[in-house]
Amino acid sequence: MRTAHPKNRRKKAFSAFIFVSLMFCILLVQAFRVQILSSDDWTLQADSNRLRPVTVSAPRGTIFDRNGLVMADNIPGYVVNILRDSPEETLEALEGLKPYLELTTERIDELKDRIRLYEPLVVDVDASLEEISTIEERKAQFPGVLIEMVPKRRYMAGEAIAHALGYVGEISTEELENQRYANYDARALVGKTGVELQYEDLLQGRDGVRYLEVDAAGRIVGSMVGIEEDIGDPGQDIQLALDLDLMSWIHKIFPDSLPGAVVALDPEDGGVLALYSAPTFDPNAFVGGLSTSDWLRMQSDPGNPMLNRTIMGLYPPASTWKLAAAAIALDLGVVGPHEVMPIPCTGSMTHGGLERGCWLSTGHGFLDLAGAIANSCNVYFYQLGLRVGLDPLLEAGNRIGFSQQCGIDLPGERNGIFPEGRAFWERRFGYQPLDGEVLSLAIGQGPNSQTPMKMAQFYLALARDGTAPTPHIYRDQVSLTDDWSLELSRESIEQVREGLRAVTEPGGTAHLTGSLEHWEVLGKTGTGQNASSRGQDHAWFAGMMGPWGQEPEIVVVVLVEFGESGSSIAAPIAVKTADYYLRKKYGMAVDSIQTLAEHLESGREARWARW
Repeated sequence: MRTAHPKNRRKKAFSAFIFVSLMFCILLVQAFRVQILSSDDWTLQADSNRLRPVTVSAPRGTIFDRNGLVMADNIPGYVVNILRDSPEETLEALEGLKPYLELTTERIDELKDRIRLYEPLVVDVDASLEEISTIEERKAQFPGVLIEMVPKRRYMAGEAIAHALGYVGEISTEELENQRYANYDARALVGKTGVELQYEDLLQGRDGVRYLEVDAAGRIVGSMVGIEEDIGDPGQDIQLALDLDLMSWIHKIFPDSLPGAVVALDPEDGGVLALYSAPTFDPNAFVGGLSTSDWLRMQSDPGNPMLNRTIMGLYPPASTWKLAAAAIALDLGVVGPHEVMPIPCTGSMTHGGLERGCWLSTGHGFLDLAGAIANSCNVYFYQLGLRVGLDPLLEAGNRIGFSQQCGIDLPGERNGIFPEGRAFWERRFGYQPLDGEVLSLAIGQGPNSQTPMKMAQFYLALARDGTAPTPHIYRDQVSLTDDWSLELSRESIEQVREGLRAVTEPGGTAHLTGSLEHWEVLGKTGTGQNASSRGQDHAWFAGMMGPWGQEPEIVVVVLVEFGESGSSIAAPIAVKTADYYLRKKYGMAVDSIQTLAEHLESGREARWARW
């Protein structure tokens, strides 16, 4: 048997050595690349398999009233999340939680649409302590279920402040596509209405992040030690011009069976002291999220509790607008303050072949401007409107701004409705208006609808020097200029005020219901025609109040839908609002018996009354 030559064996052995050495070098290079050069990549991949990022919710800024009282803050709340590696596992965990969180089939279907790979699914943003305890006792049954303690929004006065502050809710798909929410994630809570929406950019903090460690089965082991957490930044605290106690008082005295609105302004700077709309809602109910059925039920409520009537409701201003007609007439010089109209009020007046009535069928006789305001005489203002003329009245009304918003720092304010010219009638009603249209406009009827806030801005100008800043909710939003001007002299303003003062004096339309012991009340009642199916007229009262013989310190406008009588329904709410505010301001005890009518009804002596 022949064997290989020794020389050939050495050659083969050398070749094998070279091959083995080459393979070994390749293995060394690969090991160096994996363990040294690419170690960070592999570490990251390993970490991603065992770490789950979780958002750390930043608390929203606290909202304070003008006196430093908390209107909205944050308390500890509980959020239930599911963190699983696949949609199938997430759905399985969701079904398992169903009986413990009382999840409806409707809610389950909503959550199914939100399942995303490798993203936490927020199941409940406001779980109760009892629900949390039940889940924690069965923690082994729910791998991947994470319970977080997060800041939960709380509104201190609930229904009293609902339309002013608004509420927060889960961010919607449409909002996520808005540039304003470019840096928000899908689980964020954002302001939906009111101050919460208007100042979202200030109130919303910056969320942080922390990491959870999971095992091979996807069970949460705990927080990952050694990895720095980002705790985020809390939202900015803000202080409003609102008075929390005053708004709570208004909520207490407003008739619970009628819709309406109350606006109170500070004549000094236009700050909104109170903004109340009825019927109202509890913003705390939205914190945990409303179901679709609950939301639809609220939206279909005939009382429309979500409508902020102070800035969105449009109503014929009725006799409260007679002051605007008077101001325009004085500005144009077509009437003197003590001038008596040639046609006395006998209960009606005929013009253009049509008889126009006054609210008092027996008539008011001959009146000057102050007397016409005090008695709210339609016949006087019919003649006043004819003297001004349709076109000048339209021009002045638009110059003053009755077809515009007042510009308050709240979302959703509506423009007033006021004809920009004769073309308005052609466009809206299909006919050429006659000069007689001015009769309806002069008494606050016809195509003239205003928000309570707009009328409050007008009376704010009367309470000052004929100019008014833009009403503001946020204290730092004070207007540096007087944005509204009636262009009236001080003498003309005093003449108008004389008429307003007479409204609550003996013989005035609101003597009993609008008189207060400690404060002078200058105001105007109004009864706005209502063309709706319900038919009952709307009740108005607009006025200003302050210490006797001094400048007004509060402006109040009240609108009560279907209230029918401004003197009996709206006036008491307005003056009781002012009385509460001024008593508190001057350190006086608050009394529930406030108006002269209430003193008489209760049998309490009223030596201060004027007869």
